Order: sequence, then structure tokens, then C-alpha cells
Amino acid sequence: MTKLVIFDLDGTLLNTISDLGEACNYALQTNGFPPHQLAEYPAMVGNGVNKLILRSLPQECRNMEVLMRIKPDFIRYYDTHNRIHTCPYPGIKEVLVQLKRWGIRLAVASNKYNEATQALIRHYFGDDMFDVILGERTGVERKPNPQIVFDIFASPSLNCIAPEETLYVGDSDVDVQTAHNANLEVIGCTWGFCTREHLLENHPDYIAEQPSDILSFIQK
Repeated sequence: MTKLVIFDLDGTLLNTISDLGEACNYALQTNGFPPHQLAEYPAMVGNGVNKLILRSLPQECRNMEVLMRIKPDFIRYYDTHNRIHTCPYPGIKEVLVQLKRWGIRLAVASNKYNEATQALIRHYFGDDMFDVILGERTGVERKPNPQIVFDIFASPSLNCIAPEETLYVGDSDVDVQTAHNANLEVIGCTWGFCTREHLLENHPDYIAEQPSDILSFIQK
């Protein structure tokens, strides 16, 4: 019986790629580096803001010194421009509402820095949709390390829900690997930033072609 569904954020709940790409381009250009086409950014995201910035830099400039110089520009721009193009994927809100009607608890596990994760979830889904919302935090390894999942399970609000009662939903290889590392069943979503073929290479338990497919994999 499914008691908890854990969702990734970027590429799963929200289409954030244009705002992420524009923030990264702003930071790059502010510091004298060439920007990218927005269509290039899906291949750069998934491992947190540091990796995104490093991947966007010319190969010879991918080091911590350059990263730390331009990251504040990215954060400052993204914090004030992260709702320009971002929107929930069609049908995802309806799925969340149905899961809540069934009495299933909901959580978010994201590699986006925690402040932006919290703000975006509450803006687009309200304060009461998700029981636990966690993003990237200092001192906690990013996904695919499963620590973020373990921290969700440790939340007092979830009443000791077990891994075998939990389903993970994400759009990337990072998400599938995170679920495997936490011994969770996982749904790979094809509407996000990874191709269906790349998802299949990482062996999710299920593939969802549209948000409503998630409901068919729930064990009641």
C-alpha cells in the first residue's frame, strides 16, 4: 500500500528550465562568459546550482574559484526572476489533489537550493499540499546520494512511513539512481528534462508519459 509519494521538483512538478537558463546566462554574461541557447540547459541541470554553473562555463574555466565568483550573480538574479516562465506541468496539480484525496502523504526532494525550493513549492502549490519539502542544504550530499530521502523519512510529520510504502517520482537519471540508492520503487517521467531512452537506461520501475499515469501505479 502506498502511503507516501516523493517528488523531484525541476522537470517533474515544475518546468523551470527557461528561468534557470536565463539566470545562468545573466551570471555568465555579467562575468564576461558567453551565454547558451536555452535549449542547451536541460543537459546541464539535475545536480544542483554548482554543477549547473560549472557545466555552463568554458571547459578551461570550470573551477571553484570561477564558480564562487559568479554564483552570487546567479542566486541574486534567480531569486527575483524564478517565476517569469516557470509553471506546473499540465495535469500535475490534479494528480497531487487526487493523491491527497486518497490520504497519501506528499514530499519534495530537490537538488535546487533549499530557499528556492521552499519558495517555489509554496508559490505554485500552497502551504498545505506537501508534508515535507527539502532542497539542497549545506552539509548534506546532493542526490543521487539518498540522504535527502532518509531525512524525509525522519520527519515527525510522516509517522514512520517505510520505504516499501513509498513511491519516488522524478524525470532524470539522478532521480532514478536516488530512488535505487534508497531502495524505493521509482517512476520515471518523460515530460521533464531527460529523454525517455535515457530514463530507461537507468531502469526505473515504471514510466509515466503524462502526470495522470502516476495514479495508475499507486498501490491502494
